[in-house]
Amino acid sequence: MKRQKRFEELEKRPIHLDGFVKEWPEEGFIAMMGPNDPKPSIKIENGVVTELDGKKRADFDLIDLYIAKYGINLDRAEEVIQMDSVKIANMLCDPNVSRQEVIDVTTACTPAKLEEIISKLNFAEMIMAAQKMRPRRTPATQGHVTNIRDNPAQIAADAADAALRGFPEEETTTAIARYAPLNAIAITTGAQSARPGVLTQCSVEEAAELSLGMRGFTAYAETISVYGTDPVFTDGDDTPWSKGFLASCYASRGLKMRFTSGSGSEVMMGYAEGKSMLYLECRCILITKASGVQGLQNGGVSCIGIPGAVPSGIRSVLGENLVCMMVDLECASANDQAFSHSDMRRTERMMGQFIAGTDYISSGYSTTPNYDNVFAGSNVDAHDYDDYYVWERDLAVNGGLHPVQEDDIIKARNYAAKAVQAVFEDLGLPAIKDEEVEAATYADTSKDMPDRDMVADMKGAQDILDRGITGVDIVKALNNHGFTDVATAYLNLLRQRLAGDFLQTSAIFDENWNVISAINNANDYKGPGTGYRLWEDKEEWDRIKDLPFAVDGKNAKL
Repeated sequence: MKRQKRFEELEKRPIHLDGFVKEWPEEGFIAMMGPNDPKPSIKIENGVVTELDGKKRADFDLIDLYIAKYGINLDRAEEVIQMDSVKIANMLCDPNVSRQEVIDVTTACTPAKLEEIISKLNFAEMIMAAQKMRPRRTPATQGHVTNIRDNPAQIAADAADAALRGFPEEETTTAIARYAPLNAIAITTGAQSARPGVLTQCSVEEAAELSLGMRGFTAYAETISVYGTDPVFTDGDDTPWSKGFLASCYASRGLKMRFTSGSGSEVMMGYAEGKSMLYLECRCILITKASGVQGLQNGGVSCIGIPGAVPSGIRSVLGENLVCMMVDLECASANDQAFSHSDMRRTERMMGQFIAGTDYISSGYSTTPNYDNVFAGSNVDAHDYDDYYVWERDLAVNGGLHPVQEDDIIKARNYAAKAVQAVFEDLGLPAIKDEEVEAATYADTSKDMPDRDMVADMKGAQDILDRGITGVDIVKALNNHGFTDVATAYLNLLRQRLAGDFLQTSAIFDENWNVISAINNANDYKGPGTGYRLWEDKEEWDRIKDLPFAVDGKNAKL
């Protein structure tokens, strides 16, 4: 067959490397309102839910029981189930209806009712609704700080680099699981060396992650996964109750935490039960609400390729972020997984959350090039920084980051690497050599770093656990070597766990340890002229306007 040349050229475009599938409802390959999704319903007798979304209590699974008992405001549930979903969708978009008025309605919804409401909104309307419904007034974002060699000097330097650029939360993980204690210490030390108040986590197996937090190596967690069908839960030896118990363990130790879900996980595990991705995600969101945690990381997350492959999938992903806000939860809205070969499409993926603003627009903007992102790559990475600043500047949108000067970054990276070098020396860990500090100061990726003895590092990591080293020992080590400012910042982070003031919805710290949350920085958007406006936040707007590569016409040399 003779080919038409334009079609031949189009097939060479990066978009053709992405995966797309036709809808297949029976296996869960449908974004929302699938033919097997239940119709909204609820019946309450003597304070007990006896019917939920068309299912009688005798037929409830574990998730139904959990949501019915803990996840829905039953005082208004029977009233709200009768409301027109189009009317509720209009309330979401109407600036004359306050956020609290909407919350009073949407926290009384069943999973099927929440899905039905979202189905009435187009993408632009979801952006309008999310702008009003996010809990915290001021948007922010979260960064991934990893490298494929688990090099501690590089992690510390990249954590400091990211802190200066504006990330209030930073997350690491491991290429090799046994490195977890070293990576946790490195990211926390590095972040505090550049900007006190940055919250850090190390995403690993759940018991190990909790242990790192209890030892004082991290300050929060989010990779505690929940799912929309019972078989996926039980496949991992979990139930909604076990996740709720784990949440209480974190809270009892002053550690911030949120759950993680995201469309597509049930499809990936083969247990979608013929339901749509959004319906199952609404169940996840109400499990999270029922467990009393601060918030949720959702929006496809690591499964984004699955909703991204079906019609209306990216619209549905923004919809699940919105549902999270509708039940008054902190929303870390993903954009954290590489899923497209097309630069146009990965920009499209992010625009809904970016324009509306969420508590964390990315729950994993890669602060390193994706080559070093051990979370399998992010939708945006360190090589996109300048583009991202221009997005913010062009649209006058606070995306959570701001431009920095090269000299400042060099100083911060060097100081952070020296600080973690001092900690390793004081604790008797494998030495971080001066050449590693120098390399980390100027490195782009781990290709620029000298090799370390990885066997010795892993033995050192185990030694930390065996000796019962805690965050207090890190503080002492920093102080012993003259890093009193970093020691003070690290100690303040530990002290905040005793106060517990940051165990609030959407909580972050500024550099003076003031909590910024949905309690004291509540979203007050009520239409034009209200809510967060970047140009009214003069200090941040001035930073974003001041692109290092913008020409100063007044002082330009001709």
